[in-house]
Amino acid sequence: MKQYENLQVLAEKAKPLFLQYYKKNKKRLGKMDTIVQQLHDEVSENIDCLTCANCCRSLGPAIYDKDIERMAKALRIKPSEVVSSYLRIDEDGDYVFKSMPCPFLMNDNYCSIYESRPKACREYPHTDRKNFEQIYKLTVKNTSTCPIAYEVLCKLMDK
Repeated sequence: MKQYENLQVLAEKAKPLFLQYYKKNKKRLGKMDTIVQQLHDEVSENIDCLTCANCCRSLGPAIYDKDIERMAKALRIKPSEVVSSYLRIDEDGDYVFKSMPCPFLMNDNYCSIYESRPKACREYPHTDRKNFEQIYKLTVKNTSTCPIAYEVLCKLMDK
């Protein structure tokens, strides 16, 4: 993970290139889901999220009712207790964690509720989803947090 110590700086430098690529290839991106999926798989094999956990330290995912129910079951508490103990409503009206890093992130970067984690956490960094062109700009934003997102976009630009 050493090479990603300056990920924010690398991502900021690459951002104009990523956005320029988007402008030039916007129409083609809709047909590139398979390529992006392959890149995601290739990059994910070589990056260990447990050595990073930037997402768990800095991103506050939107948390939905299904997430709250799943978390409550895992924690063996009522959904209302999950809300009162761990969540707040943000400026968009979504539930998010009261504080970051995530309250379930342990010292070894494991998640104490991993099997019951919120949907947004399960799907992050979203580089393996269909209709990638719809979240391309979100992926550009995620490059400053996630080495996988950064590498996927770098490799996509090389294609």
